[in-house]
Amino acid sequence: MALQVGDKAPAIDLVDQNGKKRRSNDLKGKVLVLFFYPKDDTPGCTAEACSFRDNYSVFEKLGSEVWGVSGDDDISHRQFAERHSLPYALLSDKDNTLRRAFEVPRTLGMLPSRVTYVIDGQGTIRHIFNNLLDGPAHMREACRVVEEIKKKR
Repeated sequence: MALQVGDKAPAIDLVDQNGKKRRSNDLKGKVLVLFFYPKDDTPGCTAEACSFRDNYSVFEKLGSEVWGVSGDDDISHRQFAERHSLPYALLSDKDNTLRRAFEVPRTLGMLPSRVTYVIDGQGTIRHIFNNLLDGPAHMREACRVVEEIKKKR
């Protein structure tokens, strides 16, 4: 059975594009926007990543973190982040351990899907958005949910 809204999010413990360990336990109550994307530098993934970049200050003002995740290595992530001036962490999940832990589906049984999770400060999944074709929609959905969480505090 796939993870659902209201479930506890699996623990995150991966390295980002700069070699820094990123752990969900270190977030200290911050809301986390965790977006899984198929591959660095593909058109849809670039559009998604840049939409999060262009609105990153909104997420910062709301006191939340944004982390992207794909199976690319840290070198690819670093080049992708530098090429597009991405200000947030890109986590390297080369063996797809985190993708499996979050039960991110595969499209047509082959391609990694594009799924975004909004996780509240207590580690509970508050929103799941799955849309392979509209990368920028992930940012819009995440922003809407983070704003709702912030209003309820």
